[in-house]
Amino acid sequence: MTIGFSPRVSRAARSSCMLCVAGLLTLVPAAAAARAERPDPGPPGGAAAAGPSPLHRSGTQVRPHPGAPPVPDVSALSWVVADAGTGDVLAANDAHRELPPASTLKTLFALTVLPALPSGIRHEVGPEDLSGIGPGSSLVGVVEGQTYRVSDLWNGVFLNSGNDAVHVLASLTGGWSATAARMQAEARALGALDTHVRSPDGYDAPGQVSSAYDLAVFGREGLRRPDFARYCAKVDALFPGRDGGSYGIMNTNRLLTGADGVEPYPGLIGVKNGYTSNAGNTLIAAARRDGRTLVVTVMNPQEGGGHAVYEEARSLLDWGFEADGEVDPVGSLVPERARPRQGPQATPAAVAAAKPAEDEPGWPETGAILGVAGLGAGVMALALRLRFVRDDGS
Repeated sequence: MTIGFSPRVSRAARSSCMLCVAGLLTLVPAAAAARAERPDPGPPGGAAAAGPSPLHRSGTQVRPHPGAPPVPDVSALSWVVADAGTGDVLAANDAHRELPPASTLKTLFALTVLPALPSGIRHEVGPEDLSGIGPGSSLVGVVEGQTYRVSDLWNGVFLNSGNDAVHVLASLTGGWSATAARMQAEARALGALDTHVRSPDGYDAPGQVSSAYDLAVFGREGLRRPDFARYCAKVDALFPGRDGGSYGIMNTNRLLTGADGVEPYPGLIGVKNGYTSNAGNTLIAAARRDGRTLVVTVMNPQEGGGHAVYEEARSLLDWGFEADGEVDPVGSLVPERARPRQGPQATPAAVAAAKPAEDEPGWPETGAILGVAGLGAGVMALALRLRFVRDDGS
């Protein structure tokens, strides 16, 4: 069964109802962000407590045991290799360098919006849903007047990196600016403090940046959520076309699919690739081997052409699996407040509010969404006109 709307309910009424839902959903990430603190990405044992965190230093950071395999020489401006299970960062290069993320930012979009929309909801796309898509955007082929399930749109986001699908999903959960504000709050709640959201689809925008560290945080968190993990591991899917038909789409992550001459990586389980002329090629890649999962982020390789991001990720994954037990962590993807205490004398970390800068989407917009949520009572009568319908398309 999926939720359906009576044909008599106007698109405006549906949008108002979804807007109130989105506003209420903002409470969780915004409240969490209010408790967010700057994570200490030093080793969980506290070895880096005496000095600056290694992950905030420039250059490659690694703590090898004698005889450990050497870290591969890669050309990316920034990269991270981490254990997805423990959150331990095994090695990194300029982990907190702020760079444009391109479509890898869609991972944060998914973390923020996936919980807000049941996958079986159907939505008829209107012109307002597709407004503002940047020129040259990657598109999955969403068409005005066509009805899509939310699950179809997520396939378009994860596989085809469709900015059109992102715009429709954002419109269903409060709109473009509101979604950016919620993403910003979600990033802060996860301890990802290098990320500044301007365009939820990852399209280049002034001031929009993230880091290899933050992207690794998003990738790790996504793998902990079954719906995210399922979507990001899909190789292909069918997408609704005109007149009741459909067409095939394939994941653009060539390390997963093996397309365009890139050898697929054994055990790869996602996560997301991206490209813009400003960001270059970016990638979050995760792979599982012998019960262990690694997450690697690679941002803007400077050598090797368009496929270098995949080959450099391959080298870093190979190293991470080979170096199991041969290196000490140089940091953690887990915020300090979420880590177990170390020793009987450990005291709780101070809790500091992570308020965004005045010029970034965050608290002002989040407050506006909460105000919109207060309008929910005024549209509750719409619920009387909702009905459950059998999903004959499954």
